[in-house]
Amino acid sequence: MKFAAWLLAPAACLLLAAQNGEWPFYGRDPGGQRFSPLTAINRSNVQKLKVAWTFRTGDAYAPPNGSKPTQFEATPLYIDGTLYLGTPLGRIIALDPVTGTQRWAYDPHIDKDKGYGDYANRGVSSWKSLEGRRRIYIATIDARLIAVDAATGKLCPDFGDNGIVNLRNGLRTAPRGFADYEETSPPAIIGNALIVGSAIQDNGWTDEPSGEVRAFDTATGKLKWTWDPIPHRPQGPGAANSWSVIAVDPARNLVFVPTGSASPDYYGGLRPGDDLFANSVVALRADTGRPVWHFQTVHHDLWDFDVATPPLLFDIQKNGNTIPAIAIGSKTANLFLLNRETGQPLFGVEERPVPQSDVPGEQAAPTQPFPLKPAPVSPQHMTADDGWGIDEADRKWCHDEIAKLRTGSIFTPPSLQGTLSLPGNIGGQNWGGMTYDPFDDLLILPTNHIAAEARLIPRADYESLRESRGRKLDGDWEFAPQRGAPYGLMRRLLLSPKRLPCTAPPWGTLVAIQASTGEKKWEVPLGQFSPRLPASFGSISLGGPISTAGGLVFIASTLDPALYAFDSETGRQLWKGVLPTSGKATPMTFEAPNGKQYVVISAGGYGIPDLSPLGDYVVAFSL
Repeated sequence: MKFAAWLLAPAACLLLAAQNGEWPFYGRDPGGQRFSPLTAINRSNVQKLKVAWTFRTGDAYAPPNGSKPTQFEATPLYIDGTLYLGTPLGRIIALDPVTGTQRWAYDPHIDKDKGYGDYANRGVSSWKSLEGRRRIYIATIDARLIAVDAATGKLCPDFGDNGIVNLRNGLRTAPRGFADYEETSPPAIIGNALIVGSAIQDNGWTDEPSGEVRAFDTATGKLKWTWDPIPHRPQGPGAANSWSVIAVDPARNLVFVPTGSASPDYYGGLRPGDDLFANSVVALRADTGRPVWHFQTVHHDLWDFDVATPPLLFDIQKNGNTIPAIAIGSKTANLFLLNRETGQPLFGVEERPVPQSDVPGEQAAPTQPFPLKPAPVSPQHMTADDGWGIDEADRKWCHDEIAKLRTGSIFTPPSLQGTLSLPGNIGGQNWGGMTYDPFDDLLILPTNHIAAEARLIPRADYESLRESRGRKLDGDWEFAPQRGAPYGLMRRLLLSPKRLPCTAPPWGTLVAIQASTGEKKWEVPLGQFSPRLPASFGSISLGGPISTAGGLVFIASTLDPALYAFDSETGRQLWKGVLPTSGKATPMTFEAPNGKQYVVISAGGYGIPDLSPLGDYVVAFSL
């Protein structure tokens, strides 16, 4: 296999970073394993962790027009003795790792009141030039790619237009508004290429912007290549965008792109067929953007089942051979393990018949892919008799509501009647992803066990029913127009009058899968949905885990304001640290110049008053 020389030096640097306690990428390594070799904090002493420092960004913001508030989901980087993080307002902040004091901050001065669809930022990226100058990059919610000097926070004048590339320029389909084209995840870096996807509004129009993935030169900001997942045809669908974190393999010159649904999510009558390359992971050549292989997790998506989970690259031993592998999680709760050089499943995948649509104009896929191993990581089937309630009144309400709906197995299509979907549109798995512990050969991941209802509304009836309430985790309806389609959409998470899920607890778990066999090793409840409920009920979660050579898994992500530590071998909870609000993010860990190991989490909350209020906290724990 031939690959460019510019890929080799970064690979060597990564090995060095792995030896010195840094966290130089969103997933610590470019393949996103989120595994740290640090052992100072371990099973024997994790109970002694205490808050070392807390920093507040000042960037929690709820727009006065009632549009979606900020979502602080950042995982900081630790490189060259400094912590770097991004905020939902696009600011880059450099912190002292021992004291948490600010060293510098860069402010792009975004317009805060543009009605952004996913007002989030999950982190920044870093690159060092041959001359030894390090840069920090952020992709902002208003779709700008910005490069600053890591030492000073000043814009890099030789990158783009005085340090900035406008990502809204040069698209095949121009965005209508700010919510139609955003950036929420850090760029991937491989060699001298910055790889960026996009976050595109769900269910607004049939012809949303295409989810073009682009590579820009790390030094100059010049466009290197574009890969478009959607066929070029007038009035065709858009999206199939990559809004989650992209993984890269420098040694193999490969970029692994997770894609979402073609637009709109819940009606596919105007996009017949399987909708390649939507709902897939696509392997691209890093230097050209040309596809090498693809694997589609959902054909002709009708459920908002994006590949939200960042791909994870790892090596496993199977039948005496070392196999370069990739793990692909999904909202469907199916976990696919493939050979990352070829895209071939390691344990087999079969196409199974699934329910068909009864909506005029729709043609659902006749089959969907199911892995033979691992088994689904959360439930995929529910009927009215399975409806759960904390008391008889709630139980009856859930039973009666579910009885009104079209129910069955996963992949039952949306309907005019209303269809129950389990998992719902938050998963299964979501953007929190997973970690790989090579010591125990374990893939460890959080899952949600919560159902949703989706109902299509004939166009003539849509406006009279529409009521804009935004996306809330409180049971209220969300309305989406799906302009250009014959149907609008109303959907909700299926919560009882007491605002508890109609699915039986636990509502969230942490699961460990033996990667080399595909078998589940352990599963435990994760988090606490409400302080009034038993911990065994678990919580929904958005955010992910990390693992360490100290035998630990750290994760926040739940509704309760806590950071948890679990024994990676057994799943036993060993420690719970209290946060100012929920840590809707993925933590990281590093060794500071003082020789101490720290664990850091962003605590931005879910924006639920009295339960998980908005926050702007960065909290560090140490022994």
